[in-house]
Amino acid sequence: MPVNEEAHAARRPVRMVFTSRAGGASSSPYDSFNLGDHVGDDPAAVAANRERLRRATGLEDIVWMEQLHTNTVTVVGAERRGVEEPVPATDAVVTTEKRLGLGVLVADCTPVLLVDVSAGVIGAAHAGRLGARNGIVRNTVDTMVELGARPASIQVLMGPAASGRNYEVPEAMADDVEKHLPGSKTRTSSGTWGVDVRAGLIRQLMEMGVTAIESDPRCTIEDTDFFSYRREGVTGRQAGVIWLED
Repeated sequence: MPVNEEAHAARRPVRMVFTSRAGGASSSPYDSFNLGDHVGDDPAAVAANRERLRRATGLEDIVWMEQLHTNTVTVVGAERRGVEEPVPATDAVVTTEKRLGLGVLVADCTPVLLVDVSAGVIGAAHAGRLGARNGIVRNTVDTMVELGARPASIQVLMGPAASGRNYEVPEAMADDVEKHLPGSKTRTSSGTWGVDVRAGLIRQLMEMGVTAIESDPRCTIEDTDFFSYRREGVTGRQAGVIWLED
């Protein structure tokens, strides 16, 4: 199965899943469960993979984004049902609509899923180095609060992503990210300067009053179960998906 068993757990108000690269229809270098339709893969294979994801989750609709490493958040609702095209030029989506999946595509960037169960508000954010630096997750939380969420009630789950031990960058770049996302500058396993996006985001969220945070420690750069742009260049995209149940 390309999705974890969370999708088939006992009924609960919110579901979150992360996919791997296994179990799909795409050929190398997108093998095999590639969900990205913008990376050069056969469109028919991507469509088959997305349909399998819908079947596995039981969802009829998953909202995708035209991810451009912005800090733009878009509120979506019933108007997105039956729409195949991605939400243009946004890197986070937020909704109160039940059984409307919010999807984020990644291949080293951090997929961030957020929910305030009591308020009935969810969000999905694409937090790459640039987007995280520029406040995409902060803006997602702020948008959720505008819809009734409270930071103290928000739960966050971060999926597999590039780890600081492998995400090497020039020191000037690490300094720049650290200035805007404190806690992100680090040393790689080889002793060079690096960026740990998840560590910076955890600190940012906690400073906003969000403390219920879980972060999958797996590194996409070193774990071949996942697509990695840094490792492979031309490659596919895995996904994180969140939705509210009825």
